[in-house]
Amino acid sequence: MPGILERLEAAGGEQVVPLARALLEGDLYVLEASDALVIGRSTGGDGFALEDPLDGTALGEYTKADLKKLRVNNRVRVQLRGMLARLTLLAKDPAVRERAVRNMLERPDADSVQLLRDAVVNESNAGVAELQWLVIALYDIEHSEDPSVRLQALGHLDGRVEPEVRNALQALLAEGADTPPQLRRQAQTMLSALESKIAFYEFLETLFFGLSLGSVLLLIATGLAITFGVMGVINMAHGELIMLGAYTTYVVQLLMPDHIGLSILVAIPAAFIVSALVGVLIERGVIRFLHGRPLETLLATFGISLVLQQAVRTIFSPLNRQVSTPDWMSGSLEFNAVFSLTYNRLYVLLFAIAVFVVLQLILKKTPLGLQVRAVSQNRSMARSLGIRTEWVDAMTFGLGSGIAGLAGVALSQLTNVGPNLGQAYIIDSFMVVVFGGVGNLWGTLVGGFTLGVANKFLEPATGAVLAKILVLVFIILFIQKWPRGLFPQKGRAAE
Repeated sequence: MPGILERLEAAGGEQVVPLARALLEGDLYVLEASDALVIGRSTGGDGFALEDPLDGTALGEYTKADLKKLRVNNRVRVQLRGMLARLTLLAKDPAVRERAVRNMLERPDADSVQLLRDAVVNESNAGVAELQWLVIALYDIEHSEDPSVRLQALGHLDGRVEPEVRNALQALLAEGADTPPQLRRQAQTMLSALESKIAFYEFLETLFFGLSLGSVLLLIATGLAITFGVMGVINMAHGELIMLGAYTTYVVQLLMPDHIGLSILVAIPAAFIVSALVGVLIERGVIRFLHGRPLETLLATFGISLVLQQAVRTIFSPLNRQVSTPDWMSGSLEFNAVFSLTYNRLYVLLFAIAVFVVLQLILKKTPLGLQVRAVSQNRSMARSLGIRTEWVDAMTFGLGSGIAGLAGVALSQLTNVGPNLGQAYIIDSFMVVVFGGVGNLWGTLVGGFTLGVANKFLEPATGAVLAKILVLVFIILFIQKWPRGLFPQKGRAAE
């Protein structure tokens, strides 16, 4: 076997990497019918999905009885690891070389480091070269007895934030009096700078998660701010309108199973239309008969929320449904080893801001927006000027409900879709509306992001439940002092 591997490495080059990796991981088989080498991936039970070990071509599914597994001993495993290291470190693709070096990062051994010393001389990619020097430096700090070599190795760790760097510095400082003073001082200075940098990146990550939560609250609370500000209606079914938007996303994906990336774009207008139509039906069927009776409106919409929840349970079952995330929303934007931004949350944040901007343009630049502002400021005067206030109410409620549907699309990319989806956010959204100022969209924007960020910064110290309680107490105290919120309505709107 060792001689065969040497000939394979010499003749095949990078092409034999999948074969060698499959042999090392125990996934290489011989197909009994043709004596062909194949890679087999278990599909559950006795089934195996086969693929060609050189070009990855799918070869269909076979049973365990059709295959004979190739087994290797420890000596062959060692040779395979060395073979893979040599092939991947000299690969043409810089991404392959980078993955190979990262695989050595945690516990570099003497053979791997010698390969790196030979490879780094001819490395053309600066990022890969830095990573190679990092692995070499980590090895020298741990194993070298020459203080000058270890001091030089520390220079390659400067500015790096990988966990392995922190561990190496802490291990060096833990050596005690045997460590030369200059080496200890340098390591202590670097460790202090490293911990400060990590704390800064952790702050940025918490801020990002806070803005992500704030963007969800903004989407949800914007619809509430419109209906509450114009109509004075406390809509307890708003959470269920969010739920309908999320289930619409789920249904669209069921209808477009081969186009998941496109389905999310189709789901955005579909969710808006579905939730908006349901909102208009609620307003025309129930709320218009209860104007001026806020308590009865609250109870009626609470009853509607229960009906919608039960309808969804009947149609889709009470079980949560998972909405697939498109490839272009998967993964994360990595800045370094300790700080990255997940694409799905980043897109939700941008989506929330885009919806807010479009809504502002609708309210400021369209006839509907003008009429909505007129009705919100003085309903009787608007009616006397010929504005059909009942039509404005229906369109306003539909607009707010449609935005709730858009919030459901966003939430479907962050959590599972279920009958109680909207209930987890509705109370927080009411707090955002009251905190920012009823009917003021800019107040909703500031309030949503403020409460989202506050929640995420409190959670590590207090826990999720206590963080929400503290935010609620703050809102109560704030409203005692400023009952109209951060951005109170002025002029006629204040009435």
